[in-house]
Amino acid sequence: MEALYERLRAAASLQSGDGAVRVVAEYEPLGGSGSPIFPPTVKVKATDAAGYLVEPRWVDGQQTDVVLLDQRQSQANRCETALLAAIEREETFIPHLALSTKAAGVGVRVTSLEAPHRSRDAYFRDAMDAEDQPFDKTEAGAGLQSASAKDVSAYLRWVPSDLVYGVWDSHRKRRIQVKIPRAYSSEMIGVAPLAGKRAAGRMDPLNLPGEVVQVTSSGWQFTEGAKKTKDKSQAKLSELGHGMIPPSEGHGGVVAKAVQRTATLSMAQLASLRFGDHSPDFCAAGRALVGAIALLGDRLAFSAPALHLRSGCDLMVVSERIEWVGRGVDGRPATESLELASPEQARALFEVAVTRAEQAGLDWPKKPVELQPAAGLQEAIRRSFEVTGIGEAESE
Repeated sequence: MEALYERLRAAASLQSGDGAVRVVAEYEPLGGSGSPIFPPTVKVKATDAAGYLVEPRWVDGQQTDVVLLDQRQSQANRCETALLAAIEREETFIPHLALSTKAAGVGVRVTSLEAPHRSRDAYFRDAMDAEDQPFDKTEAGAGLQSASAKDVSAYLRWVPSDLVYGVWDSHRKRRIQVKIPRAYSSEMIGVAPLAGKRAAGRMDPLNLPGEVVQVTSSGWQFTEGAKKTKDKSQAKLSELGHGMIPPSEGHGGVVAKAVQRTATLSMAQLASLRFGDHSPDFCAAGRALVGAIALLGDRLAFSAPALHLRSGCDLMVVSERIEWVGRGVDGRPATESLELASPEQARALFEVAVTRAEQAGLDWPKKPVELQPAAGLQEAIRRSFEVTGIGEAESE
């Protein structure tokens, strides 16, 4: 791992011929090649109806339609979830923010590895420490608040995963907002998709009538002669989860010629990270540490033999290669195999990177920054746990 670390360290500062680490993997559905899989459903702008994201790309030199099975942000979230799970299992530790409270007797915890805007999310902006000091006034909060493109050392210390997956401080009004591009990027596509169809509906074992009822906060009751109006206090039984919904045609997934995942770790982006007045040794070690976190997240999230994206989209790994990518020769990039297939190997590399960064002067916390909601946020969380009534169940 020392030799691999040294190579990563040099590459992360663009001091070698390596420009990226790339992962290329092929998958197939659990049912085998030709089985349908379900991409995420989105609202198609042109028709304002539900559909899949399909676009033309060049695949093996041929223009081919592909369907997006998992976009970059979703893939990053899977890595963050895997990192958080490893932290909770006490297999490793990566500094992060954690907001904890209770609502309706239930423990609630949100971390910067889960929040939509990571450490810059409004959850943490509207949080306090144990002494009721606003987060932005704490040591960690003030450090992140004062960070700039020329000095992201506070991010490296308190929330280094933000430097891996990118962050934008859009919830605070500043003349110059901090925007850190992602260094790691991953995406999954289905090649040459053929659209399928299915019948969606709902069966009711008692075939309850589809009559209009009066709805209150405590339930609903029949009202003789009631007719459906725009009054929100009235609803049909079918809107409340009872009665039959006749089957109708719906999206039935796709059959893809191939399913591919491509992930990259950009050494150019790592090299662009600046750490103020810190020594060159600190800067090189910091960039290598960010790269090691990216590789650990990828291996924790994607090294297993099977992958669950969503209902109806479970996949098996058919092949995978991890490679260094360097300057091209004769019109093709130079590649070399990188032996880092397992989470254990990636974790060993990460531990070396942490040790070397600490030796270079990095103060690496051993526990998360613990926060609690401010009064307004606490009330909003409490209200989110209230049961406010009954509503419509979706058909399947």
